[in-house]
Amino acid sequence: MTSKPVWFITGCSTGFGRELARHTLELGYPTIITARNPAQVEDLARGNEDKALVLKLDVTNADDIAAAVKAAEARFGRIDVLVNNAGIGYFGSLEESDIDEVRKMFEINVWGLVSMTRAVLPVMRKQRSGTVVNISSIGGLVANSAVSFYNATKFSVEAISEALSKEVAHLGIKVLIVEPSGFRTDWAGRSANEAPTTIEDYRETSDQRMQQIRTSSGNQPGDPVRAVKAIVQAVEADTPPLRLLLGKFALAGARSKITELQRDFDAWAEVTEGADAPKGS
Repeated sequence: MTSKPVWFITGCSTGFGRELARHTLELGYPTIITARNPAQVEDLARGNEDKALVLKLDVTNADDIAAAVKAAEARFGRIDVLVNNAGIGYFGSLEESDIDEVRKMFEINVWGLVSMTRAVLPVMRKQRSGTVVNISSIGGLVANSAVSFYNATKFSVEAISEALSKEVAHLGIKVLIVEPSGFRTDWAGRSANEAPTTIEDYRETSDQRMQQIRTSSGNQPGDPVRAVKAIVQAVEADTPPLRLLLGKFALAGARSKITELQRDFDAWAEVTEGADAPKGS
C-alpha cells in the first residue's frame, strides 16, 4: 500500500515523540501519531492527511494497543518502524518514593513498551522486516541518586531490548536502543512526579540532585530536533548500532561507566575466577 517506511510512534504529545512525528512526516513517511489525548497531536496531521494517522493510545491499555495496531495495518498495510517513546519520570530516593507511583511508572515505561512490542512483532515477522526503537536513557546505563526507580525502568528496557535483538535478528527485525542525556523535553517538568516527603538524611544526595534536574529543565544542552534526525539516520543505516547515545553527557557518562566496570573487574579478577570449581573436579 506504500513503498515508504511506515513509522508508528507512541507518546507524541510532547518531546521526542512529537518532534519525531513532525520529522518523519517532513520526510514524506506515513506516520501513526499516537497520544492518550489525540487532540494534543491533531495539529501534526494538518496538511499531512494523506500520510498521517492520529490515534488514541494509552500503552497501558490492551484494547487501545490492539485497536491502534489494527488501524495502522488497515490504513498503511504494514509497520516498518515502531518507536516506543511513551514514558514518564519520577524523582525520589529509594526510601522516600511512593511505591504506587513507582508501579505506575513501571506500567508505562516497561510493561507498556513490552505490550506495544508484542503487538507489533507479528506484523514485522510476517513482513520479515522492521525496526523496534526503544527510547531508553543514559540512565539505563548509569544510575544516580533521586532517580533510582526511573533508572530501574530504563535498565529493564536495556535488557529487554538487547535480548530481543538476539531473538529476532534472523527474522530481518532490528532493535535500536536510544540513550539520551539531558534534552529540552518535558521529562524533568510535568512528566515527572516526585516523592511526597523528604527525609533529612537525603537532602545532600537525592534532594539536591532532584533540584538540579528540575532547575535545568528547558535549558539542557540536548536539542530534540537534532536528536530525532539522528534516530532516523541510525534506523536507516546499513549497519545500525544496537545502542545510540545522544548528547555529549551521554557519551561521557557511558565511557565513565565502562572505565568503572573495567577497574572493578580487573581488580577482582582473581577472586572472580576462583569461584569456579577446579578444573577436572
